Amino acid sequence: MKTIKYCCRNERHGSKTVYKTLKNEFPDLKQKKKSCLGSCKMCHKQCFVKIGKQNTLCAHTPDELYAELKKLIQEGKKPKKSKGKSKERELLPV
Repeated sequence: MKTIKYCCRNERHGSKTVYKTLKNEFPDLKQKKKSCLGSCKMCHKQCFVKIGKQNTLCAHTPDELYAELKKLIQEGKKPKKSKGKSKERELLPV
């Protein structure tokens, strides 16, 4: 799996707990915290992470985000790009 990037400004939505939980559960997983990922509209509304350079995974709660990330990690597959508008727990091209 590619690197998972977290926006530090998104921590108020619970992404920090997702980061820590995944770090403890999957220590070999590549994760990075950045001060800003440039997705400010999404960052102010819900939890999100960037996977690689172009894929964004978002969810309304940290638990949903964690569940989707864990599912992707366990499948060991690259996330698929989707077309269309932002939806809950959907990978979006950036």
